[in-house]
Amino acid sequence: MLTGPEAVLASVKTSGKKALLAELASRAAGLYALDERRLFDRLVEREALGSTGVGGGIAIPHGRVATIAAPCGLFARLAQPVAFDAIDERPVDVVFLLMAPEGAGADHLKALARVSRLLRDRSLVDKLRATESAEALYALLVEPIQAQSAA
Repeated sequence: MLTGPEAVLASVKTSGKKALLAELASRAAGLYALDERRLFDRLVEREALGSTGVGGGIAIPHGRVATIAAPCGLFARLAQPVAFDAIDERPVDVVFLLMAPEGAGADHLKALARVSRLLRDRSLVDKLRATESAEALYALLVEPIQAQSAA
């Protein structure tokens, strides 16, 4: 889902939820050749249905995008936590943006479940919060995903 360390942002500075979604849409658009405005609108529409802040300082914003062939993602660790309307009302500092193709019903849900499982691992999340470089964050993120794929 992550193409490489370029899909990892190590210290994002942002003023709030909407600004964060705009920053993620901008970065993902550049990385995956997407329409930035359309992606941002999709993320905002999804948030209007209910916050993707899953608790514990973690958010998994997600949306379907017509122009991609397979689920892809972008990971961001924030420099300072931001309010995200999370279910536990804690601010968010660990974010995994997940995008899936328009027609990817089951694949979208599988990818979302995989990311959710990954970020439920408290020791991993603690390591993500303590890691400074995009390359090291990427390594931490792909190791469990590769292990899941091999199982």
